[in-house]
Amino acid sequence: MNVETIGAIGAPLAGRAPDAGALTGPHSGAHGPAGFASLITQGLQQVNSQLQVAESGLQGLALGQGGNLHELMIRLEEADLSFRLLMQTRNRLLESWQDIMRMQV
Repeated sequence: MNVETIGAIGAPLAGRAPDAGALTGPHSGAHGPAGFASLITQGLQQVNSQLQVAESGLQGLALGQGGNLHELMIRLEEADLSFRLLMQTRNRLLESWQDIMRMQV
């Protein structure tokens, strides 16, 4: 599990999103396209920070700096689950986008 892979998660969707005008409507309000983008960005940042904390804990353990092994394992599992959830969410969003693009008008 590499921290640099986080940046590559959204790569297939980059440059393919419709313009903001197409997503606005009577129900868009404050949680429209900008709200969704900030939600995704915030989620990526949270997963990235969890991965960095877990990695720094592993490095500390490898260097013999002590620490609680049980807490480190819990942080590693939380980071792993968060990353898996992020990847599944990305896959579902990508599948949905592909389904929309296949629709005939």
